Amino acid sequence: MAKKRILLVDDEKSLTTLLKLNLEDTGNYDVRVENWPEDALAAAREFKPDLVLLDIIMPRLPGGNVAAQIDSDPLLKGTPIVFLTAAVRRSQVEDNDGIICEHPCLAKPATVDEVIAMIEKHARR
Repeated sequence: MAKKRILLVDDEKSLTTLLKLNLEDTGNYDVRVENWPEDALAAAREFKPDLVLLDIIMPRLPGGNVAAQIDSDPLLKGTPIVFLTAAVRRSQVEDNDGIICEHPCLAKPATVDEVIAMIEKHARR
């Protein structure tokens, strides 16, 4: 079975390093990390992810803007995006059926199992 390609965009390097290691350790995922949001679009075009895990609050370019760039790019149209962010509380996510800004969302802190479940639910097959 081919590994799912996950693009992880978050300015917290400790989080991205740990999450990448945990996801790749399962043997089911190939993870590319971008810690600068302005690099996310070019990375997505090159990497062609099956899903993007995206923080909302980042310096220089908010995650909502990154999501809009990916959504509007003809090469990336339909690429699933999941927000992984501390900008919302779990209760807010639950109150909105897991959708924030038209995308599935996980509130930080999220467990690796929660992240994997979200990937499996929303990633391209």
